[in-house]
Amino acid sequence: MSYNINEKGYYGEFGGAYIPEMLYPNVEELRQNYLKIMAEPSFQEEFNALLKDYVGRPSPLYFAKRLSKKYNTKIYLKREDLNHTGAHKINNTIGQILMAKRLGKNRIIAETGAGQHGVATATVCALMGIECIVYMGEIDIARQAPNVARMKMLGATVIPALSGSRTLKDATNEAIRDWINNPIDTHYIIGSVVGPHPYPDMVAKFQAVVSEEIKSQLLEKEGTEDPTYLVACVGGGSNAAGTYYHYLDNEAVNIIAVEAAGLGVDSGESAATSVLGKEGIIHGSKTLLMQTNDGQITEPYSISAGLDYPGVGPMHANLYKTGRAEFIAITDDDAMKAGLDLCKLEGIIPAIESSHALAVFEHKTFKPDDIVVLNLSGRGDKDLQNYIDYFKL
Repeated sequence: MSYNINEKGYYGEFGGAYIPEMLYPNVEELRQNYLKIMAEPSFQEEFNALLKDYVGRPSPLYFAKRLSKKYNTKIYLKREDLNHTGAHKINNTIGQILMAKRLGKNRIIAETGAGQHGVATATVCALMGIECIVYMGEIDIARQAPNVARMKMLGATVIPALSGSRTLKDATNEAIRDWINNPIDTHYIIGSVVGPHPYPDMVAKFQAVVSEEIKSQLLEKEGTEDPTYLVACVGGGSNAAGTYYHYLDNEAVNIIAVEAAGLGVDSGESAATSVLGKEGIIHGSKTLLMQTNDGQITEPYSISAGLDYPGVGPMHANLYKTGRAEFIAITDDDAMKAGLDLCKLEGIIPAIESSHALAVFEHKTFKPDDIVVLNLSGRGDKDLQNYIDYFKL
């Protein structure tokens, strides 16, 4: 059994392209061309050169000695926080801006929650001299002010989403409306493994550089390409998709996906889609999402702006449904404690998203000879105000 996408754009029963007719030409143009363009030697060459010289890849695979000692297991951190712009998001935006150029698009739109994808999109648009419009929920604009400033400094126009919960879901809705109105000259850079096919696959392929590097780095450090466990936080799930990608069909490697439980799975203030979600369609794909009995999407909540999406990408929905991945839901409190723990034990301030993944060690016992590779997907600079408020620093 394969956990990869099939030729129709599905992971098992999840995925597909459920889109309004107005969007069909845009999505179809991308679907027909993305694999062909990505396979071109000139594309590969430019993509890899930028990852190396601009992003600063490969990112280190760091053995966290004191953290490992505390939990009596071998913990390696994949340091995506050391990438240019401070997170894994840049891997995908570099790929998509090169894709957009080859498709002749001269205007870029994006949605962002925590602002990291917005910053990464604004960054590559500045690099390539292309117009950039970022949609962001009004609430996220307030809680991620430094990232909003960065986007503006990089030349992007930031447009607040004022409808619904005024967070990521609503920003995505606004971006889709824009794309419908500007089909010819605009490319929509989606920041996660969500949306209509081919987006989940395309984003996963651009992020797959993460697991590609883990394989060679682990071989060098441990004499094997295969960790015992791979751990990543999942909102939409692009950092997780990149971490798992080259291991999806290797069932000797255990996969752990960590979701945001918010104030608790049963609190009504949560984003734990695997526990609370039902099958449905959001932003163009069939997946698991949090919804009421009559199919209205319920508002997710997490202290982390990057994990409060009401669904997960179709790859992750399939990993959950088939049992290929173990899903663990972590509360705000446990995530914040785990984040502070990493600061004090390893001198690394993680993004709150990544702190959710780190909290797994308090919830699951690993063996002393287990090799646990955890994707440290972003750095905590953007979350300092949240940390200050939470810990009253």
